[in-house]
Formats: sequence, structure tokens, C-alpha cells
Amino acid sequence: MALASSVKVVLGSIAFAIFWVLAVFPAVPFLPVGRTAGSLLGGMLMVIFQVITADQAYAAIDLQILGLLFGTMVVSVYLERADMFKYLGKLLLWKSRGAKDLICRVCLISAISSAFFTNDTSCVVLTEFVLKIARQHNLPPHPFLLALASSANIGSAATPIGNPQNLVIAVQSKISFGNFLIGILPAMIMGVIVNALLLLCMYWKLLSIEKEWNSRLEVMAVQSSPGMSVPMGHVENLRNRSIPSENEIQGVPSGTLESARNSNSSKEAANDVSSQVKEETIPSKRVALLDRLRDVLSVLSSEGKDDLTTRWKKIVWKSGVYLVTIGMLIALLLGLNMSWTAITAALALVVLDFRDARPSLEKVSYSLLVFFCGMFITVEGFNKTGIPSTLWDFMEPYSKIDHVSGIAILAVVILVMSNLASNVPTVLLLGARVAASATAVSAADEKKAWLILAWVSTVAGNLSLLGSAANLIVCEQARRAPQLGYTLSFWSHLKFGVPSTLIVTAIGLTLIR
Repeated sequence: MALASSVKVVLGSIAFAIFWVLAVFPAVPFLPVGRTAGSLLGGMLMVIFQVITADQAYAAIDLQILGLLFGTMVVSVYLERADMFKYLGKLLLWKSRGAKDLICRVCLISAISSAFFTNDTSCVVLTEFVLKIARQHNLPPHPFLLALASSANIGSAATPIGNPQNLVIAVQSKISFGNFLIGILPAMIMGVIVNALLLLCMYWKLLSIEKEWNSRLEVMAVQSSPGMSVPMGHVENLRNRSIPSENEIQGVPSGTLESARNSNSSKEAANDVSSQVKEETIPSKRVALLDRLRDVLSVLSSEGKDDLTTRWKKIVWKSGVYLVTIGMLIALLLGLNMSWTAITAALALVVLDFRDARPSLEKVSYSLLVFFCGMFITVEGFNKTGIPSTLWDFMEPYSKIDHVSGIAILAVVILVMSNLASNVPTVLLLGARVAASATAVSAADEKKAWLILAWVSTVAGNLSLLGSAANLIVCEQARRAPQLGYTLSFWSHLKFGVPSTLIVTAIGLTLIR
């Protein structure tokens, strides 16, 4: 495609630049409106600048991707309500054998949950739990937070529903769920293993810290604190106290003693009368007490029955949620339409819940759906300028996937663009061009090109803290965690992210089929 007129190229580039700045840096001082508003602004400017028409803007919005994204988010909401992620979290501690075993479990569970329930959802739910485990075991949090975020990105590459860019690739390439999974699964498994080994190598000393430090400090505190003793002043006062002697008693006037004796005898008589009255009233009190006890027991038994009924209803409902989710995954594996399958599963869960769905639907990230709408329009407008096609025409001869050097150059291009322009816009810009270039070789190479794009654009998110939404979610969730707050810095992430991304990407490329 040739370049458009110079006016369209300049105006389209300005609109895309505004979108890019607000997508990558959503809180820039001169326009802190966020990613969602930034994408809408970019799309609106494309229409206002007449880079594309309004009809072309509407046509650019891919409803299949939006439907699939909405359906998977609703299913994830109900799975969270059904304690799916709570049970995954408990697996982290089940027969754990120390810090190194724990970090391997974080990598595994994060990867598996992200492959089927999206990486963003897994990071939202598991971050605070992982942070709490690290704090309880007196371990440094950042290796575990890095394990969660990086493994979530790697694991999400295995399925079309693992992350947004895979949704785009699955819809545009028409690769079935099963073929997508088979094509990337070996790379994902090896990537998770290599990522865990890198974490162990880089943080071996930190993970070797003894977790008994807190208990040792408590023992030292107890040993150093003096034993409890009665103050000496109280002992002296007790010692100085004595029983009155007979002489002291004899010194009291006889009239006073006699009146005291009379008063004592009258008190004894009164006590005898009151004891007789009490003995007469004891049977009636016992009857009243027994009646009240029966009432309490009847209330407790009815409450126990209600609790048992509620518990069974909850168990049946949870089982229904899990069965619907399994049915959705089976339907996806059978090759049914992914968008309608996800929406059908979401509606089945709404009906199964048998209550007002508003609280659950309010948890769906509608801002993400709106962001996608604006991004579709913005990227379509930027494509109309001809700039992406011109750049690809320059790179295409060196990026053929029929030889190793071509795959390496293509991977570097995807890696750089994914971190500069974010992974979803990169897929939208490069997807059709990479596939068309591979189709010239063979149909099998076209599928491989799409899978390479999915793998590299996803793993590229591990390069820096800004490379993936999952990274930012982990960072923000950890910082805001009540009483457990921890800040994962940009440089601490980059120190691990660069070697992990390069090594995992390279190993995975050799396993994609």
C-alpha cells in the first residue's frame, strides 16, 4: 500500500502519537485522562482529521473480539465468586517445602490460571494472596511478585483466551482453539520452567533466608524479659498486717461487744429465713430455666438446618459454575465459535445464579472494552496513512520465517514494537502483513507466523514493567494491599525482565509448530 497524501500522513501520525502516549503513559502531566479516554481521543481525531470516514471507523470495530472478551470476563467474575482462585491459592501452601518450592508453585499456578482465565484476572486475584504468603514466611516479596507477573504472561500465550492480543490473533487468523493450544503449549511449558529456573538462579540467596527469624526474635524477647514478681512494697504491707490480739479485743467496751453479738444473731436468723424462701423458689426457677433452654435449643436446631441448607445450595451452585466453565472449554476445543461460546457460557452462569446479575456485571471492565473500540479505530486510521505498510515493505525481505535469521529478525521487530506501541496495537498493525508474507511460502507457514506473533508479542510483556497490563496490575495491587504494601520498582523488574524475555522468547521460538 502506497503512502497517503502528506496531509493525511501528518494528521494520522499526530492522532496515533497522542493515542500511543496516553496508552503507554496514561498519567502524563499535560493530559492525564488515562488509556481509555486516550484511545477514544485517537479514534475521534482520525475521523475529525478525515483520515478515515465515520463508516470506516464503525466497520473497524471487531464485535467478535469484543464479544469474546466480554464473555470471558463475565465467566471469570463468576469463577472468582465460586472461590476458584481461592482454591488455587490454597494449592500454593499445600505441603510446601520452603521458599524455592513455593516460587515454583507460584510460576505453575499463575501460568495455568492465566491460560484459561486471562492473565489480568489471575494477577488481580492472586497478587495479594502471594504477597501475604511471602510476608508470613518472612521472605522478600519481589521474587514472588515477579514470578506471578512473568509466568502469567508466559502462560497466557498458550490459548486464545489467555490475553487480548491472542483474542485478536485467533479471530483474524481463524485458528481453532485446539490448534492454537497444541501449537504453543510446548513453548509455554518450557518457558515457564526456564522462567522459574532464572528466578531461582537470580534470587537463590534471598530465597535461602531462614523463616524462623520471627520466632527466634520472640524467644529472645521472652528470655530477656524478667519473670513476673510481686512488688516488694506489697509484700512488706502484707507482712506488717497482723491479727488483733486478745488484749486489743478486751480493750473494747463490753456494750459494744454485746451489741455486735446481738446484731450477728439477728443476721443469722434473717439468713435462715431467706434460705428457706430460696429453697421454696428453686423448683420454679428450674422449670423456667428448662423452658428457656428448650427455646434456645429449638432456635439453634432451626438455624443449624438453615445453615446446612444454605451450605448445600452453595456447593451445588459452585459445582454448576465449574461444569459450565468446563463445558465452555470443551466447546472451544471442539472448534465452535469462540465469541458466541463465551457469551453463552456467561449467560448460563447468570441464569444459574438466579438473582440480579447487576453486581456481577458491574465487575466487568467496560473501560477495557471501550479502550478496544477506540484502539480499533485509531489503528485502522494509522493503517490508512500507509506508514505501517511502507515500513513492512522495507523489513519483509529480512523477516521470512522459512529460515532462522528471518525468524530472529521478525521476533526482534515484534519485541521492540510490543514494548514501544504495546502488544495489541502491534498485533493489529503487523498481523495481516506477517501472515500475507508467510502465505507466499506455504499455508503451514501462515499458521506458524500467527503463532510466532502470539508468542513473541505476549512474552515481550515481561521485558519491562510497562510492557504488559498484568505487570502494572501486580505492581498496583501489591502497593495498595492493606498492611502488606510493597512497591515493585521499574528497575528491579527490568533487571529480571530483560534476560528472562530474551531467553524464554528464543527457546519458545524453537518449539512452535
